[in-house]
Amino acid sequence: MKQKIALLLIAPLLFSACEDVFFTEGASTDPSVVFEAAWAELRDGYSFFDVKQINWDSVYEVYQPQIRTDLTEEELFNVIADMIFTLRDGHVNLIAPFNVSRNWTWYLDFEQNFNREVVERSYWQGQEKLTGPFIHLEIVPEIAYIRYESFARGWSTAQLHYLLTLYQDTKGIIFDVRDNTGGSIENTFSLARQFADQERLAYQYRYKSGPGAQDFTDWRDYSISPADTAVYTQPVVILN
Repeated sequence: MKQKIALLLIAPLLFSACEDVFFTEGASTDPSVVFEAAWAELRDGYSFFDVKQINWDSVYEVYQPQIRTDLTEEELFNVIADMIFTLRDGHVNLIAPFNVSRNWTWYLDFEQNFNREVVERSYWQGQEKLTGPFIHLEIVPEIAYIRYESFARGWSTAQLHYLLTLYQDTKGIIFDVRDNTGGSIENTFSLARQFADQERLAYQYRYKSGPGAQDFTDWRDYSISPADTAVYTQPVVILN
């Protein structure tokens, strides 16, 4: 889920999780008011301060002194963007008409583990099929290979049924999600159900429920159950 913060100095500054940002007329254009609103909104709504060992009050002490009444829109944007960057979170962005702050360089700290040219030349060799978002083939006898490049891309029931029916008699599937660009978590659940032999606990989650650092709901379970049709229960190896 993306948290978005929109900066328009003729409108209030608000955060939103996976929904549009709404503005009302007559909001303050004072840089100090805008900064305080941004800092407080994250203080009250961001979930990972403890996990990341970030003292948000200390961050305030660093960036608040940079706020002046004569800051331009872009200067104010840069101060708040720098403050948000300390979260090291690619899903928290500052949005303005002239720029979008981002922390998309986190992956540069990791070695590249997918070379499309190598895969195409040495493994696909022009024999791959394209079914919806999936690139697939029987890469060696009785072993299927399926590549899914973005969890943002959905599929039809017919496409997924075709894919799993095609390989139902194989001894295993290599499922390649390396270099995946992310997207909808619901797509991951839909896929997982196609490979579930029984109901299993997938993960536990909780929501931020208040402004305090420890204000969370109780933990809740999320389980995956087998899909109604075309369930594949042979071994699956995931390349990630």
